[in-house]
Amino acid sequence: MFLTLKQASLWASDLLKKNVTTANISYLIQYGHIESVLKNGATLVSLESLEEYYGQSNRENRWKNELGDDLNWALSFEEFKEAETTKHVHRLHPYKGKFIPQLVEYFLDVHIDVYKKEAYFHAGDIVLDPFCGSGTTLVQANELSMHAIGIDVSAFNAFISNAKVSTFNYVQLYDEGMQLTASLKNCVAQSDVIAFENQLAEKLKEFNNKYFPISFKRKVRNGEIDQKKYGAEKENAFLDTYRQLIAAHQIDIQMPKDSTRFMKQWYLPGVKAEIDFIHSQIRKIEDSPTQNALRLILSRTIHSCRATTHADLGTLRKPVTTTYYCRKHGKICKPLFSILGWWERYCKDSLQRWIEFSKLRTETFQHCITGDSRTIDVFKMLSQVDPKFAKVAEKQKIKGIFTSPPYVGLINYHEQHAYAYDLFGFKRLDELEIGPLFRGKGREARESYILRYCAGLQKLQAFFG
Repeated sequence: MFLTLKQASLWASDLLKKNVTTANISYLIQYGHIESVLKNGATLVSLESLEEYYGQSNRENRWKNELGDDLNWALSFEEFKEAETTKHVHRLHPYKGKFIPQLVEYFLDVHIDVYKKEAYFHAGDIVLDPFCGSGTTLVQANELSMHAIGIDVSAFNAFISNAKVSTFNYVQLYDEGMQLTASLKNCVAQSDVIAFENQLAEKLKEFNNKYFPISFKRKVRNGEIDQKKYGAEKENAFLDTYRQLIAAHQIDIQMPKDSTRFMKQWYLPGVKAEIDFIHSQIRKIEDSPTQNALRLILSRTIHSCRATTHADLGTLRKPVTTTYYCRKHGKICKPLFSILGWWERYCKDSLQRWIEFSKLRTETFQHCITGDSRTIDVFKMLSQVDPKFAKVAEKQKIKGIFTSPPYVGLINYHEQHAYAYDLFGFKRLDELEIGPLFRGKGREARESYILRYCAGLQKLQAFFG
């Protein structure tokens, strides 16, 4: 039996008791999770494959089998769509290791202690997040009419957090963004990159339609095709076409092999030139909040434009300068040759997110301080960056801590944003990270984590009321 996309979305919505859109169904088809056929120009979905996919996708049962039946599944917030867990400014910039805003809301606002029968925090309280990360606690504290102090050893993390909760002249931000976009378009128009990308896109579409049809991913999943072998063959088959276009349009793809600079290692020459151009124009803007907002948009842009494969965005094994077989998309993909498309998209999206948050924000204080939670004098540092907030904090003291501690041996917190440290010149303090990936997960690393983490919490007790 086959269903239309609309029928499939209604079937899945009824099964899961939450909204599953036709776009969600299309995504599952695109990535080969469910089977589909074309009939009279319409896409139809196999009901059997839908039942199989969603039967295997009961996350609650899988996690309870893994962790035990006493798992509080309510705190998974499974019912929320991704757009809700990344609402407004929470998706202003990529960041590994975020917790979702609904979890923060639960503990800051509505969670009732079974012994005291009262919420942990109330409006007007000061919340401390000593591992602030990308600022989720700060943002949600603002929504809930609470003050919040963040601390993070990463200067870039503090930059992200403060940019999220800052107020801007949105008209000025829009105008400056539009002017920068116009200047970038003019810069790109002087090269041959647009004509090159258009021709490359046409050739790729023709090639992929022929050798990677909609049934390809299903056949890979069922073991009918050796993905590694077939992908390598087709990757090599397309390279001649790619090289001919590169030569015809004189596109520079030569990357320095001995540079230690991230920006030179991971961006094609034309892309780096565009980044440097936009950065130089942003630095000329006199209004500091507007400049910081545009710097955040630029950072978000260049995160998406590194010369790597779509499947390798998190690890960055080696720079990619040619077309390649993409395991994520199941076809031949290409590196980025211009930041223009991403820059335009993120300028629009970021402004919308700040405006959306502005409708919810309250007249409260939030600030993330750059520093080490184990040694920092919170009130002294706060008085240097936000004197008004410091006076409130000195009087009220801190009500409590809500934080997501660093993971043990999973993330290098500075390295994940190496591009921003290189471009903007932020000072790196990698050696002060607690539980970074580069120290591993062994016994020594775990014991060091516990000692360093507990030392920070003990130090912070002095600032509580």
